[in-house]
Amino acid sequence: MNRRQLPRILAALLASAGMAAAGLAMADEAAYPNRPIMLVVPTAAGGTTDISARMIADSLGKALGQSVVVDNKGGGNGAIAAMAVKRAEPNGYTLLMQYSGYHVITPHVSTQKPQWSADDFRPVANVLSAPQVIVVREGLPVKTLPELIAYAKANPGKLTYASSGNGSLQHVTGAMLEQQAGIQLMHVPYKGTGPALQDLLGGQVDMTFGTPPPFMPHIQAGKLRALAVTGKSRLPSLPGVPTAAEAGMPKLDATSWFAMFAPAKTPQAVVDKLNVEIAKIASSPAFQQKAAEQGATADYMDAKKLGEFSRQEFFRWGQVVKVSKIEGD
Repeated sequence: MNRRQLPRILAALLASAGMAAAGLAMADEAAYPNRPIMLVVPTAAGGTTDISARMIADSLGKALGQSVVVDNKGGGNGAIAAMAVKRAEPNGYTLLMQYSGYHVITPHVSTQKPQWSADDFRPVANVLSAPQVIVVREGLPVKTLPELIAYAKANPGKLTYASSGNGSLQHVTGAMLEQQAGIQLMHVPYKGTGPALQDLLGGQVDMTFGTPPPFMPHIQAGKLRALAVTGKSRLPSLPGVPTAAEAGMPKLDATSWFAMFAPAKTPQAVVDKLNVEIAKIASSPAFQQKAAEQGATADYMDAKKLGEFSRQEFFRWGQVVKVSKIEGD
């Protein structure tokens, strides 16, 4: 071998190695999954995001023949979980069950430079959607959304509403109601839905917004009054509660959604395989019944539709935040 031949030989070896690596990658994608999958959740156990993750994890694990393990990484307004998935190998074995409030609102309200953006993730599929329900304390003298608005106009700035924190979806939903109804409310932020709910039950605040699961027992017991659902249709679990549109507020649409994302460079074949199984699960009567029991809806969107929808949501909520000059913690 002479020196002139050496570069050509090295190039051939590198090319061969690259082809071998590509072949192994393709084989791994075809065999996916051949080990357990980690589904990271940006909240503590017990909330709607966690419930969504556990509902899909159980069924998806059975469909794929591998365990789907839920890993709760709460904190940082979703940043801890998001960063864990962003840094993971893009091979489909680390996924994120994302909450819409973190995905499309937190980036607008963060007072610090965000550590991640939507571009760091590849949409996989939407799983569930759940509207906010507007609930008031037992002694507040209103029974409908129009009565609430009239009460707020007669008492500007005195009606208090609780949220799970500055910049949360509840906070921004309250701001949306103020903008559309022409009223002034007093925002009272808490560190989570639990403390906010306790003070609402105790009469320290007048009202709040939120996905139905935490409120359902108290609504059924008569300790809280549900005035309206901020979605496009009534909930089977609350059939007597009108939508905001039916109550005269057609643009008050504040629906949370819970979707699966993967690291940005996850192969298309992996995303496609997950989509096929999630679509089957979401269309099953058993899954739809479980969702309804939680005050939610099985709302499957494929990767393309989820990507388009999440971009629209990012813009829509950004406008509300901008007009209301909302900032997070």
